[in-house]
Amino acid sequence: MSLMNRKYGEEHPYWAAGPFKIRLPFIHYRWESAETIQALIMFVVAMAMIPLLEKYLALPYEVALAFVVVCGIGFMLPNLLGSPFVPGWITPAIPVVLLFIGQFEPGPEAIRALVGLQLVMTFIFFFLGITRLGTKLVNLFPSSMKAGILIGAGIAAITGEIAEGGRLANTPWALSIGFAVTAYMLFSLSFRDLIEKHRWAKIISSYGMVPGTLVAMGIGWMISEYPLPAVEFGLSSPAFAEMWNYLPFTVGFPGLDILWMAIPTAIIAYIIAFGDIIVGQSLLARVDHLRPDEKIEVNVDRVHIITGIRNLLHSLFAPYPGLAGPLFTGAMATIAERYRYGRSAMDTIYSGAGVFWIVGFLALFLLPLVTLFKPVLPIALSITLLITGYLCISVGVEQVKNATAMGVAGTMGVVLAVYGATWGLGVGIVLYLIIEKRSKKALAEHVGEEPEEPIHIEEKAADFGNT
Repeated sequence: MSLMNRKYGEEHPYWAAGPFKIRLPFIHYRWESAETIQALIMFVVAMAMIPLLEKYLALPYEVALAFVVVCGIGFMLPNLLGSPFVPGWITPAIPVVLLFIGQFEPGPEAIRALVGLQLVMTFIFFFLGITRLGTKLVNLFPSSMKAGILIGAGIAAITGEIAEGGRLANTPWALSIGFAVTAYMLFSLSFRDLIEKHRWAKIISSYGMVPGTLVAMGIGWMISEYPLPAVEFGLSSPAFAEMWNYLPFTVGFPGLDILWMAIPTAIIAYIIAFGDIIVGQSLLARVDHLRPDEKIEVNVDRVHIITGIRNLLHSLFAPYPGLAGPLFTGAMATIAERYRYGRSAMDTIYSGAGVFWIVGFLALFLLPLVTLFKPVLPIALSITLLITGYLCISVGVEQVKNATAMGVAGTMGVVLAVYGATWGLGVGIVLYLIIEKRSKKALAEHVGEEPEEPIHIEEKAADFGNT
């Protein structure tokens, strides 16, 4: 139960605070048991950033855990301040970010580079949120380049896992089966048929990535691809005092040269993040009409400002390879799916989204859970990246309308995945200008006609045969 109740058809109650709308558990919304259970397992995804923090920033485990706690605070902010989304990282951008910070020596140099990137991200989100220019900026990019960014991020995410020396080579059975189960439950058409016919399938589907992740962990333990956990009891001890030695106040802030180098990666990350906002709107639109009892407001400018606050928080107190993004797609999809079944299933979208990360944050201090999942953190990150790679490629392909655009997008994507954001953007711009772009006069003459119209191919073939 909550102290403030919503009238039928109205927006859920809140306290106004400038551009924000504050909502608190028990006061504005009730506690949701399903999200509590899901978060007690899926918080491991938040902890899955620890291996990257250890590898690329040279952080000790306890300091990396302290960084994750700071990230957990950021995860709770959007729902608190008025966003109906379940926030996450800019997951598809992680491989591109790693290519960027991988140019620097792990330790202070890489930390300064990552701080520089997140400061640029902070500026982009604040500026575009305050001026409301976000949509206009993204629309300047042709569809083929947007597709290239998504495809490149997807390729980088998948190849990073399956390449020689990647996690697939080290844990082939756990990762392969875990990914297969997760992909089947999230994307399979045949599983959708089961959901429509069977209650058990509907219940399992409501937990999103949880079943596949648990299967992967169980297999990893059973066949010794991962060591068995040494479960401890009590409260975890993130090294908050020691983390000061790894912050920009100690290692130094980045120079203008690093900020300049970070701009291409930041642009790519922002475009992906804006795509996440669109995905979040789409997920809510699918269920909003089924719940006339609540009016859901998605204020894109507020989402930008909140995401800017989170990136600033990371810049100063926990530089993060995942960056701060507006949407955790897997969790948002499962919460939206449960929301559709009425107020008895979920009182408000804010109760589901809010409880999920509040519990996820509290779980970081439960030592039995933290130590239980510690040996299998890589598998949670791997499944997240593989699922993200699949989604990026599938969504990227949807952006293009013809083979010419597909060629531009595919080539740009490969270059981006191999050489990073700067080369990827540069090649994308050049290919678009010399291959895809047409003059306004030509567009008017061939309105409604695709570049690969069969008539052109036939004419050229006939001409070739007559020579």
